[in-house]
Amino acid sequence: MKKKALCIMSGGMDSTLVAYIMRSRGYEIVALHFNYGQRTVAKELLSFRAICAELGEIEKYEIDLDFFKTIGASALTDHSIEVPTGGIEDGVPITYVPFRNGIFLSIATAIAEKEGCCAIAIGVVEEDSSGYPDCRESFIDTFAKAANLGTKETTHITIEMPLVHLQKSQIVEESLRLGAPLHLTWSCYQDEDTACGECDSCRLRLRGFERAGVTDPIPYV
Repeated sequence: MKKKALCIMSGGMDSTLVAYIMRSRGYEIVALHFNYGQRTVAKELLSFRAICAELGEIEKYEIDLDFFKTIGASALTDHSIEVPTGGIEDGVPITYVPFRNGIFLSIATAIAEKEGCCAIAIGVVEEDSSGYPDCRESFIDTFAKAANLGTKETTHITIEMPLVHLQKSQIVEESLRLGAPLHLTWSCYQDEDTACGECDSCRLRLRGFERAGVTDPIPYV
């Protein structure tokens, strides 16, 4: 049987590339998307579905996690907190969703075990990112150990993070090389029709395209 990889996919550029990388490595893709009350939840879901259609006939999961709105403490899930638009911040920004990747990976582990996946793939970027603590390589490596301790003895899962040391410009270049549909992806933290171009995520994305010397295909204000 073909080896399987569970890919956590937001509908954004990074996680889309991860799915294409895993496919290029010979994995059958199982796609996993979370609706967690983020401001652009509808757009991200549409992007995820469109990207999955490009990947072909693949198994996919869409999980709703409304409790993130109850927890709050993030501009992505608490609409009373404004999304920063003044430039990329030092330290951990207010757009950080508390332990989001830890929760995502816990659910992903359960699905991966059920599906018989030997790998979970996640698009964390440590070197050229917003500074989220749950995107660090050390955290993902430690989580992988816990996941294998908490599953059946016959379950052996690696957590792959092929982008963790890449710059955004390299992510753009690799996406183009593998034919990832960047025109279908969405990165903006606050708008669903036309990207704002001002939030951290938009700024990082635009900077990556600029340094790669190509034009971003999605619409901006």
